[in-house]
Amino acid sequence: MKKRQCADWPGDGMEPLARAGIRGTFQARQRPRNGGAVTAWAGQNMRQADDTPPGPRAPWLGWLPLLALPLSALAARDHLPAWAFMWTLALSIYAACKWRTWWAARAAVPHSAGRSLAYLAAWPGMDAAAFLQDGRLQNDRRAGTPRPADWLWAAAKTTLGGMLLWMAARALPADLPLLRGWTGMLGAILLLHFGAFHLAALLWQSFGIAARPLLMNSPLASRSLSEFWGKRWNTGFHQLAHDLVFRPLRRKTGVAAAGSLVFLVSGLLHDLVISLPARGGYGLPTLYFALQGAGVALERSRLGRQLGLRAGFRGWLWMAVVTAAPAFWLFHRPFVCRVILPFMEAIHAL
Repeated sequence: MKKRQCADWPGDGMEPLARAGIRGTFQARQRPRNGGAVTAWAGQNMRQADDTPPGPRAPWLGWLPLLALPLSALAARDHLPAWAFMWTLALSIYAACKWRTWWAARAAVPHSAGRSLAYLAAWPGMDAAAFLQDGRLQNDRRAGTPRPADWLWAAAKTTLGGMLLWMAARALPADLPLLRGWTGMLGAILLLHFGAFHLAALLWQSFGIAARPLLMNSPLASRSLSEFWGKRWNTGFHQLAHDLVFRPLRRKTGVAAAGSLVFLVSGLLHDLVISLPARGGYGLPTLYFALQGAGVALERSRLGRQLGLRAGFRGWLWMAVVTAAPAFWLFHRPFVCRVILPFMEAIHAL
């Protein structure tokens, strides 16, 4: 049977270049204690030895990759397949943000060069202060010794994701390309974000390293939209956005405005990584995250409290509807047809 191609996207002639800059600051405070100092970073107090040499005073080095790496990826746009350009751009932004978190924490937390290398190259989270410090965080259940059940659960999620990507999507009719693409995309998310990253966290925890936050922390257990975005979905990005966007702006704009700007920045970044490689669907990911910000604001309002949107079954239902119903704005047709399906063909999933 001949494959039915995805319909052309009507807005292909317009390609505004979406750019988003993340600005933030790193602030530390110290106070004497037992002959040493306690440095507060990311809301946590950590002990620092008196003889620890201060880091080099070159703050621009912490921000340089955020400009250089994405611009280098953008320069390769016309020389790569759409799916390869998407991965290149996404990884460049991720690596730049990863470097920024390490740069901010490197002098505040006593650690070895090997621990820095492990954080930069072999840990997907953005929890630099927790990962770099020697030993586990005290009273942190998520950083304790993994149980056999934890390994089995992580392996099960990884296996299921692989089955969706390489088996279920292929079994679907070829004349349903969007269904095939969405199935493969969900499989890839389950394989990487829920499965492989969980295994990585368990591995580091077994070596006594505080690899605390899993990127996906049981999002379906959320009892509100705020809990979903703030504590359970992609906790690495949430921590990064809190440190670089929300916290610097909170005192100037207030909590509500700063929270809305975090959603706006997230939308612009997703537009950059999703719509730009797809050469279409511009603005839809930003619209999706703007809706999420509006949903959180309504949830926290007096009306939201009266409707019971912050807890219980009503809160869960509100979260499920607001996040899932407009999901086609986030992963729109041009992205699925021009990026996901060719990527699945490249890795022999179709």
